[in-house]
Amino acid sequence: MAQLGTPEHPLRVAIVGSGPSGFYAADPLLKSEIACAIDMYDRLPTPFGLVRGGVAPDHPKIRTVTKVYEKIAEKEGFRFLGNVMIGRDLSVAELRQHYDMILFSCGAETDRRLGVPGEDLPGSHTATSFVGWYNGHPDYRNLDFDLSADTAVIIGVGNVAMDVARILAKTPDELKETDIAQHALDALAASRVKTIYVVGRRGAAQAAFTTPEIKEMGELHDCVPAIAPEELELDAVSQQEETEERNVARNMEIMRGYVGRDGGEKSRRMHFRFLLSPKELRGSGRVESIVLEKNRLEGDAPFQLKARSTGACEEIPCGLVFRSIGYKGIEIPGVPFDAQRGVFPNVAGRITENGTVVPGLYAAGWIKRGPSGIIGTNKPDSLETAKNMLEDAAMIAPCAERDPLAIDRLLAGRGVRVVDLAGWNKIDAAEIARGQAVGKPRERFTSIAEMLAVLG
Repeated sequence: MAQLGTPEHPLRVAIVGSGPSGFYAADPLLKSEIACAIDMYDRLPTPFGLVRGGVAPDHPKIRTVTKVYEKIAEKEGFRFLGNVMIGRDLSVAELRQHYDMILFSCGAETDRRLGVPGEDLPGSHTATSFVGWYNGHPDYRNLDFDLSADTAVIIGVGNVAMDVARILAKTPDELKETDIAQHALDALAASRVKTIYVVGRRGAAQAAFTTPEIKEMGELHDCVPAIAPEELELDAVSQQEETEERNVARNMEIMRGYVGRDGGEKSRRMHFRFLLSPKELRGSGRVESIVLEKNRLEGDAPFQLKARSTGACEEIPCGLVFRSIGYKGIEIPGVPFDAQRGVFPNVAGRITENGTVVPGLYAAGWIKRGPSGIIGTNKPDSLETAKNMLEDAAMIAPCAERDPLAIDRLLAGRGVRVVDLAGWNKIDAAEIARGQAVGKPRERFTSIAEMLAVLG
């Protein structure tokens, strides 16, 4: 076999997952002096992962990053194979027959559980399901969120929790010109939620939301942020965190500005509560209240404080609870999996099994490092993995099947309708046209069947 990485014998790479980390890894591979042929897979007919399905509809600027990914997809040697699920339509063993290397950039698709009594009562939801629902994700389109309750409680103080709180708090007029799914807009327009609690396990200084997210809460048309002064009292170590970290200082400054704020005629209130952990969800047939355990912070080092229970509790009547306390990856048969961390075990992106590197298997993004950072955080993470893939290219054993179209024939023989970039572009154009007809930038198709119907 001739050396891999030449134009005649390119390094064949499968990327599983078409979100930011997948594209950020594809870019340096395609720019390398080593010739690469990349097939990027996604289980949906649509690319871009959480940029499409997870970014809030009222944050359209964040989604413009897809322009970067579109340019990467236009490079020679790149193919998109949508509507193909690895582990269902193709096994990892089959991928290894057709590709020299496999990069998993499939993210963290499940939410971590609270692990408390009553968590599964009707009215208790994951933040992921709510976000997917209002973004028209096919997995969540048919969910039902009863918004007739007066009070909603959101457990978590990261950006996703803030997105959930903000969407619940916004008026239909604030949302109607976004690309929010129409079914969600209709339901939110009829919402009776007037009081929203955003609850953090640790203190205000340890809140994970970014400064723009907390600042937005003071700019809502019909909702006022409400913070009691005692919620912002900091222990000595937290004060040190505020002094040393600019983002903490900016967040604290904004939150102090919300203390005693007069909401005027605004009908909704958003309360920020800290040093509280959920202990139990109560209700007869559905959520009626949540019991929260009061915490204190322990530790002497900045940015390493831990929350410990004081034993004291309080109960808040509510009809809705959303948990947003982190995410975990999903196991794929044929790939080593760390069930506790919810990642594929790896060293700098090289997947390992029992501490030994598995040749040809790699990871990038949340499935590599866990759910941390923002979209841009994936760029250096993916670059590290891609660099190691290129370093390994000279040592990798070539795959058995070198014909680039062999995988197409295999999928066709199984009746899998593969959606390529041209197919995605048709779906994209149709969604934009649907949106323009109703004064929105886009109206998504919310089922795979609808998407495939566009292709004829």
